[in-house]
Amino acid sequence: MDCASKAISADAKSPFPASPMKRQKCNPEELKSSEAFPMDLSGYQAVAIDPWSTEILDDKQRKDLLDNISLCRDAIVFFTAAGGASGYGGHTGGAFDMMPEVCILDAFFRACPERFVQTFFDEAGHRVATQYLLSVLRGFMPPSKLMSYRVGNSGLPGHPELGRTPGVEFSSGRLGHLWPHVNGVCRANPGKVVCCFGSDGSQMEGNNAEAARIAAANAFNVKLFIDDNDVTIAGHPSSYLKGYNVRRTLAGHGIDAVDVDGEDIDALFSAMRKAVVQDGPFAAVIKRKMCPTISGVEGTADGHDALGLASAVKYLEARGHMSAVEVLKKVPKAADPYSQFLGAGKFGAPRQAFGEAVASILGKLESAEERRSRVVVIDSDLEGSCGLKKIREVWPEVYIKSGVMERGNFSACAGFSFASDASRQGVFGTFAAFQEMILSEVTMARLNHCNVLCHFSHSGVDDMSDNMCHFGQNNFFADNGLSQESSPKTQLFFPADVHQMSKVVQAVFWMQGLRFVYSTRSKVPELLDENGKLIYGSEYTFNLGQDHIILGSGEPCDGYVVSYGDALYRSLDAVRRLRADGLKVGLVNKCHVNVVDENVISIVGRSKFVLVVESQNTQTGLGIRFGTWLLERGLCPKFARCGTHQDGCGGTWEQAYHQGYDPSSVMKEVQKLAST
Repeated sequence: MDCASKAISADAKSPFPASPMKRQKCNPEELKSSEAFPMDLSGYQAVAIDPWSTEILDDKQRKDLLDNISLCRDAIVFFTAAGGASGYGGHTGGAFDMMPEVCILDAFFRACPERFVQTFFDEAGHRVATQYLLSVLRGFMPPSKLMSYRVGNSGLPGHPELGRTPGVEFSSGRLGHLWPHVNGVCRANPGKVVCCFGSDGSQMEGNNAEAARIAAANAFNVKLFIDDNDVTIAGHPSSYLKGYNVRRTLAGHGIDAVDVDGEDIDALFSAMRKAVVQDGPFAAVIKRKMCPTISGVEGTADGHDALGLASAVKYLEARGHMSAVEVLKKVPKAADPYSQFLGAGKFGAPRQAFGEAVASILGKLESAEERRSRVVVIDSDLEGSCGLKKIREVWPEVYIKSGVMERGNFSACAGFSFASDASRQGVFGTFAAFQEMILSEVTMARLNHCNVLCHFSHSGVDDMSDNMCHFGQNNFFADNGLSQESSPKTQLFFPADVHQMSKVVQAVFWMQGLRFVYSTRSKVPELLDENGKLIYGSEYTFNLGQDHIILGSGEPCDGYVVSYGDALYRSLDAVRRLRADGLKVGLVNKCHVNVVDENVISIVGRSKFVLVVESQNTQTGLGIRFGTWLLERGLCPKFARCGTHQDGCGGTWEQAYHQGYDPSSVMKEVQKLAST
């Protein structure tokens, strides 16, 4: 039976059109090589294969598919490596890997559009290069647009976002979060096949276990094509997550699943055909090495991010793309154009300083046995990003290298310290955006009086080309306990530079209860006083609950800027410039963000105005709390907030300017408050 004869019955008509977005015909002339994009995409063949009537590929179909795969992989290497060379990043490997299944599914869509929801859903959003390339091949964008991959304000952010990029038909959200959504798409489109790409990393997320059970119980016609390349950011699941097997896991939930060699085009076609023509949920678990055929990268975690320039050049030269190589070699590096931040010293990464500080503390324990009995550190596949790798390299006895399982990893840290005093500690780290996924576990840990020191890097929006689904904008959600309860109070800290980070960790490590320490993806400068001396150097001591008046201490000020984290060095620059212009304005660093310093708020609140500057969501951040604290104390200065308040613009340095907490924006807000 062919696809045309499998008509949808009248009572099963989909509420959605055949596609959620009008398809555009691709003009091959527009895909030819140009100076702006020196790679010819016009050779992409509009292969159409009816899986219901075609059991085996013929020679022409096979050749056309293989040619399409090669063309797409070459293009992926080129423009993602350009993104990496520019500093915006790129994520080459996942998109490169999945091209065989993408090209086969595209052939299915072209032959039988009425039988499918024709959206290439992908729950591994970092593979967004696939979506952008498809948008070009379908005529939604010119190829030259790909050279703006992940650039700020280009409309090509680091994850697919619905409504932002021509041709992109969904938002992927965070890794491993889309399959449950796709189940709902199945329910809304009875009689149609709905497909979702996945990965061995995305399948680690607990969301997918629930999605699998729902799909199996309801016989949803969802098809999973899962790239199982045995690589995640931190290494190989077969090494660090013994027992994890994608096919067996899915089978245990009631999903029919098969393993298949992803580089064998005939075997892959057969598995994908079987998935599509069989009613109900089905998964093809596609086995391959990461970045197959890319010399020096194949099978390694190095392929996860943007391919390095040398590797990309070597690959493209071997493929004969010499013009692309010349363009790639000349890609300029992106940089913040702001000339000089006053009060800024050497830039460093607080997220790495966290790991160094913990390692230093553990070094004071007498033996490996004592360290193992008193501390556990659990990674969620982001050890390099969160600084935890620095702990593992020095004290492996305390370390558990785990997968993309934030809820379980956090709870294991909490359980380790259950029924103990402060002498036993769990240490947990991941991205701040993923904090939102563990809030129920945070409540459980709090109610059980557990001791967990959490480090959430990538807080705020600075340097976040992955854009909105990776914004760590709701850090204050962690402070979800009661003002009066029997468990230790939850503590939130957002240090301003590497030195304050070290001081904070040293001060809070052996405390009881839950402590959340935040840092940014971006590097931030050491903060310097007006004499060029470190503000948070050796003479500084961090005290719980104590705000630090950096400028304006002991002098009358017309108003104050209250800030913390990566917003602080920008605020320091703004306040110093305002003071140089004669405006009497002070600056407060509120590192301990969820506790009131009664002395400082009394000083600040009796001034004429207060501006809170932060990289957090203005709907949930410090600003709404600080305003409440002022009113509760009968303090009524003019009040305003700067912070994250609108959709991200992509890019790296551009985000702070886009959200309006850059120095110039801060100065304008202060001047506005001071003049009214």
